[in-house]
Amino acid sequence: MKQYELTVLYHPDLEMNITPATDKIAALVKANGGKIVSEENEGKKRLAYPINGLDYAVYYFYVVELPAEAPRKIEATLNISEETIRHLLVSVDARKAKYAAKRAEREDKEDVAEDNE
Repeated sequence: MKQYELTVLYHPDLEMNITPATDKIAALVKANGGKIVSEENEGKKRLAYPINGLDYAVYYFYVVELPAEAPRKIEATLNISEETIRHLLVSVDARKAKYAAKRAEREDKEDVAEDNE
């Protein structure tokens, strides 16, 4: 399975109760044979330009692993979803991900070395 980054802009009215919308995305990923590696709620932010008359959106980032045919199905479902204002699904460059993991590991080792001093 290939790793992807999914960015979803939810309707700002969902800020107080975002759980049903995020559960819907999790179920969508799982139904298409994928899994969510990580997710991060960035909160409500101002949009660069109004979308459908809205100036704000709740930003949510996912890292998902999906089989080859799943991205098309997920995007088709997100296009008609009322909770999402916009979405972006992009594949993660494997080399970049390995480099980031090595860099994080190196920084962790440096932090441990500083703590021992």
